[in-house]
Amino acid sequence: MITEKPSAAKRIADALNDIGTPVKHEEHGVSYYDIVKNGEKIRVVPAIGHLYSVAQEGKGWTYPIFITKWVPSYTINKRSKNTKNFIQVISKLAKEAKNFISATDFDIEGSQIAYSVLKYACGESSLSKAHRMKFSTLTKNDIAEAFNSLSPTLDWGLIEAGRTRHEIDWIYGINLSRAMILSLKKASGMYKALSTGRVQGPTLAFIAEREKKIRSFVPKPYWTINAVTIINGEKYPLEYSQRKIWIKKEAETILNKCYNKSGVISQIQVRKTVQRPPTPFDIGTLQSEAYSNFRFIPSRTLRIAEGLYLNALISYPRTSSQKFPPSIDTRAIMKSLSSIKQYSQMIHELLSKEKLVPAQGKKEDPAHPPIHPTGNLPEKKLNDSERKIFDLVVRRFLAVFGEPSIRESLKIDVIINGHIFYLRGRRVLEAGWQKYYSPYVKSEELILPQLSEGQEIKLDSIEIIDNYTSPPPRFNPKSVLSLMENQLIGTKATRADIIDTLYSRGYVTGERIVMTPLGFSVISLLSKYCSEVLSVELTRELEQEMEDIEIQKKTRQKVIIDAVEKLTPLLKEFKLKEEAIGQGLSEAIISLKKEQRTIGTCPVCGDGLLTITYSRKTRKRFVGCSNYWTKKCNFSVPLPQKGDIEALGKNCPHCNFPMIRIRRAGKKLWNMCINWQDCPGRKDNEAQKEGMAQ
Repeated sequence: MITEKPSAAKRIADALNDIGTPVKHEEHGVSYYDIVKNGEKIRVVPAIGHLYSVAQEGKGWTYPIFITKWVPSYTINKRSKNTKNFIQVISKLAKEAKNFISATDFDIEGSQIAYSVLKYACGESSLSKAHRMKFSTLTKNDIAEAFNSLSPTLDWGLIEAGRTRHEIDWIYGINLSRAMILSLKKASGMYKALSTGRVQGPTLAFIAEREKKIRSFVPKPYWTINAVTIINGEKYPLEYSQRKIWIKKEAETILNKCYNKSGVISQIQVRKTVQRPPTPFDIGTLQSEAYSNFRFIPSRTLRIAEGLYLNALISYPRTSSQKFPPSIDTRAIMKSLSSIKQYSQMIHELLSKEKLVPAQGKKEDPAHPPIHPTGNLPEKKLNDSERKIFDLVVRRFLAVFGEPSIRESLKIDVIINGHIFYLRGRRVLEAGWQKYYSPYVKSEELILPQLSEGQEIKLDSIEIIDNYTSPPPRFNPKSVLSLMENQLIGTKATRADIIDTLYSRGYVTGERIVMTPLGFSVISLLSKYCSEVLSVELTRELEQEMEDIEIQKKTRQKVIIDAVEKLTPLLKEFKLKEEAIGQGLSEAIISLKKEQRTIGTCPVCGDGLLTITYSRKTRKRFVGCSNYWTKKCNFSVPLPQKGDIEALGKNCPHCNFPMIRIRRAGKKLWNMCINWQDCPGRKDNEAQKEGMAQ
């Protein structure tokens, strides 16, 4: 039995074993388990994600390359060196096996992982002897049910779709990325890791288009009237009926007419709004909510959710479903969770209902239900990040079964010397589902006193506020993720990684995403010489073709041939323009490096620039003042040695030194003052020093 990860192997072995406890073995750091199920001996052996990867057939660092092969991951990626031991152990143990079971995650990636392990590590003959185990949680009951209803063959639709996706993504990515890297080297002799691909390109193009609109935006002045009234000794804001006044003299006229005047209530409008419960979490909405509430970037949320899944606390997170199948015993899940004190009262209320009817969304995933708690309780204390995601999932699950929320809003028209102002109030009549989803839903209230039409109210103050129109908002990781979902590019499994790649390549920066000179250069050059790579339609078309493979409507070979035929002319055009493309990339990289190295002005000497510098002796990075070379200033301070550094463009309120942000893939963003050693605002210098050691 092949599982996707070591922790899954242990949990599956524990769940299925009929006699005593599983017998654990260890070879070369790989743990596997012998169990007995229904009188039959089963060996449960883990992979560790993808043990095999796509590579080029033959040698040479050039392009175009269209002939691929699958090879052990450790042979092409140093970071995958630990996969070697897993392959060796699996290959050895497979020789003793009569039958095989794929017990990896039931999705395209999981099916592809098991297929590669069986074909290359266990031998091609194992494929005809293999069964498929399908589950959405790693609870004991679900694992037992999955084992008792094994599919007689592997899930070939998913396998073929997975192989195709990996091979097409590799063909697009390796050829386009090499084209840019070799163009740069040819034009300048410079090397930098550059990349684009069939999903990365369109995503970056969307960000570039937004950035152009922001930078070309010309603010237009307008004025607003702000007023305050006093009722029963309490102050309440009044909103002028015309939100934006485009001529200042008009605003001044209104101010003069209303100044020091009383108003009369002419109309009171009461409206009730019913807000239905939210839909269950799919991976996109979970990532979106985690970003809104905790500022977790999408890849970090996915990593935490996968850890909770492997600990059997939540269901499989890589799902697009928003509908609960009848097979899930939601009442039993709630009963189990009721032993957790913070949920017990809420669950008691829900279980007192005669029927538990969940809110449902439109999206369905045939493989997995929405993300939900399994009912299992944590076996060990969760860390802060795990606790937050677990709590978010549990509360969303409960909210789905809640009653609608009912809000009352009041709009009161107040006439002041012929001008209409609005007095607005709002309150929650029935919290409904919101009481279960608190604190992740916020309902601001402004409760007004009892008022009646014809009643006179007095102004406390009135003023004109100068304003300017705003450009379109910048993207953030959450809105980019939503954009990719809406545009149907990427998959639920890959979108977060694409966003991380845009940061790591230096194409974008900042939590509120800003395009760098390099990002603009890549988009500009691809638009000019290879515009089809940025096409959303091309990406959507390929996604549809891979879905057709999944349902065995199209063949893998046909889709790959079509993709190569579309890519070939683009690469020919690219080759003809290598010199111009490389020159443009070179200029952008030089500009980006200069920008990235500069942190801000040095507060010690007042006119030097604080820049990131590398020690010739140790190759470690630190911040130093540019006036060091003139012996005017010798300020310097060490920096964390891992992660990307970006200047925040603001100074520390305690010591006036520039602030920076450390970004590490899949980790929480870390803001710090570069004067961390001596800043009076630091309460935990020891923690900061520990960060320096990392």
